[in-house]
Amino acid sequence: MSVLALAGGVGGAKLAEGLAAVLPPGALTVAVNVGDDFEHLGVRISPDIDTVTYTLSGLNNQEQGWGLAGETWQFMDALERLGGETWFRLGDRDMATHIERSRRLKAGETLSEITLGFAQQLGIKQPIVPVSDDPVRTVVTTDQGVLAFQDYFVRLRCAPIVERLEFAGAAEARISPGFATALAAPDLEAIIICPSNPFLSIQPILSIGGVREALEARRVPMIAVSPIIGGQAVKGPAAKIMDELGMTVSSLGVASFYGALLDGLMIDTVDAALKDEIAVTAVAVTDTMMRNANDRRRLAREALAFAERLRS
Repeated sequence: MSVLALAGGVGGAKLAEGLAAVLPPGALTVAVNVGDDFEHLGVRISPDIDTVTYTLSGLNNQEQGWGLAGETWQFMDALERLGGETWFRLGDRDMATHIERSRRLKAGETLSEITLGFAQQLGIKQPIVPVSDDPVRTVVTTDQGVLAFQDYFVRLRCAPIVERLEFAGAAEARISPGFATALAAPDLEAIIICPSNPFLSIQPILSIGGVREALEARRVPMIAVSPIIGGQAVKGPAAKIMDELGMTVSSLGVASFYGALLDGLMIDTVDAALKDEIAVTAVAVTDTMMRNANDRRRLAREALAFAERLRS
């Protein structure tokens, strides 16, 4: 069997970790958003890929959900003394990832090759693949003007009001080989959209040329785990963006966003009363909060069981 997960951000990484733990080695492919990738301080940074990689390797800072555990900040301190840009914080150990990625890209390797290589070096048994090796960049139109994603997300801390989201390069981008292979796998049994931000992590994936069509033509169930609980995002600005774009800030809005793409949606017990209103073929109600490793594995098993019920 094989399972494909679409992920980005901390919520996506948590469920991916749970799925990786309960599935046999090699059975899971995690296809990761690249819309928040950017060049900064002369290096290529892939935040979502790194968050998933660090999480699946057990090296992540579990308290904040991103970055490396035990990180130090001497590089940033020295940069600040020189008057350099420090709004995007890069830890000393984390810098090794970005420098080595940048070196390999300049040497002609693809982002896919580098990402798989890092995962193997870190002992990860499940493939992690970028959704595309081509540049895709999220651009946020706000009440403060048009902003590059990291300017909106990190430098301005999501404060501007979002008016529109665009994904530069997505229409011309090609699906990465690993993502394409996972979509076409003859033993594929489920596609799971992790509880990532639908707008900032999943929409860039869906905007890449050929992705939506491939998902619409799938032969297996596709389910999503709602990142909204009780009208609030578990982490990040998903609820804020939904409100600013005029959407219902609940799992109803999540279901509306994905529309006919989904066969099933998993919502939290807090939102059980919404079940009959959600226009998705099947809705599963469970505890979707992932407080620890046990929660992540439990939710992963429940997601796989939900997909199995839909398949049969």
